[in-house]
Amino acid sequence: MIDNTQIRIGVIGLGYVGLPLAHALSEHFPVIGFDLNERRITELKNGHDRTHEISQADLQKSSLKYTNSAKELKDVNFYIVTVPTPLDRTNNPDLGFLESASTIVGELLSENDIVVYESTVYPGVTEDYCIPILESKSHLVAGKDFFVGYSPERINPGDKKHTLKTIKKIVSAQTDKSLEVLSNVYSTVVEAGIHKASSIKVAEAAKVIENSQRDINIAFVNELSIIFEKMGIDTLEVLEAASTKWNFLNFIPGLVGGHCIGIDPYYLTYKATLLGVKPHVILCGRETNDSMGTHIGEIIIKKLIEKKKNFFSLNIGIFGLGFKENCPDIRNSKVEDIYKFFQSLNINTLIHDPLVYDDSVAEEYGRSMNKIDEMVDLDVAIVAVCHDYYRELGPNYFTKSLKGGGSLIFDVKGMFNKSSFMNENIEYVRL
Repeated sequence: MIDNTQIRIGVIGLGYVGLPLAHALSEHFPVIGFDLNERRITELKNGHDRTHEISQADLQKSSLKYTNSAKELKDVNFYIVTVPTPLDRTNNPDLGFLESASTIVGELLSENDIVVYESTVYPGVTEDYCIPILESKSHLVAGKDFFVGYSPERINPGDKKHTLKTIKKIVSAQTDKSLEVLSNVYSTVVEAGIHKASSIKVAEAAKVIENSQRDINIAFVNELSIIFEKMGIDTLEVLEAASTKWNFLNFIPGLVGGHCIGIDPYYLTYKATLLGVKPHVILCGRETNDSMGTHIGEIIIKKLIEKKKNFFSLNIGIFGLGFKENCPDIRNSKVEDIYKFFQSLNINTLIHDPLVYDDSVAEEYGRSMNKIDEMVDLDVAIVAVCHDYYRELGPNYFTKSLKGGGSLIFDVKGMFNKSSFMNENIEYVRL
């Protein structure tokens, strides 16, 4: 079994999870970061991280090496796989990235090497899906010739408070000795401490329920917002009042997308269905959260009808496209659902995001975004994402972006105080 002085790390996948991990570990070990995306590798070599997780200064002073050639991983003996685990069009797990990464690693494996998976999966994927690929490609036996572990990622994109170093790390492995090696490696960069799970499946399950639990809680308040909207009650005021009780969990309504909360529950429900269990609560929560973009669009249309607006001349502006605040990631962004809703009605719809890259929008959606100075003369301004950029623009900016009489501001998560929009010619709405 290798010890810390012999460890040479290869991180497979340099996205929101892989890059911060590789960067932190490179302060203690020789580390090579591998990604098949040549553009990503070129940008990182030039000191630019489009995820905004690592600053240019930190990238430039790091000893971390980058490559998109698997051959350069030949001297690695500790592999960490941090590739995405998305869904297919039917909301079933897409393990294609895991299969590709496992194939690459399997063809490089030598005796006593360690492979750690961090990608979010349903319980059983590491041992039942990944290990057979590693064994087939390496002609070695897991647990005897090489060793496999699972340590679920807990990266929160855009969050500078809860980081790799400050969030406790779960680790699991096939054997006690390999578990000890994992614990030693991760403890060099995780100041919050290590939790040793009793098995790989326990660690996989712990990860997939973290986001499922949050998804269900947000679905509850989203459903409340739908009910209270019908009753003419301000949901955020209700939550403010209820949160005066010591044990009230104060979640707020909003769009639930991204590559974690909006996806992980489907991994769990997929496995549950295979076992003959109908996961009613989880699926109902997903259904509610997946419908919120359309719900927002319907509220706005209802308001515009009441105002007797001419639909042929409407301009709707959506501010924010990322799946969450202060993050450029647009994967599974539910803001796109709002955009598609208005497009389906042939209503002119503009969309802007200061953090999202134009080439990402072109690749994901086949179109471009609008510039901030084009977001004017609007009938409706939808503040969809609470970027600090928009917060600094302030309420007056959004008021001035509107045509005037009969216009509407829809502040999805209530970023601004509604008292800032007391203009009698402008209606302020939030979930």
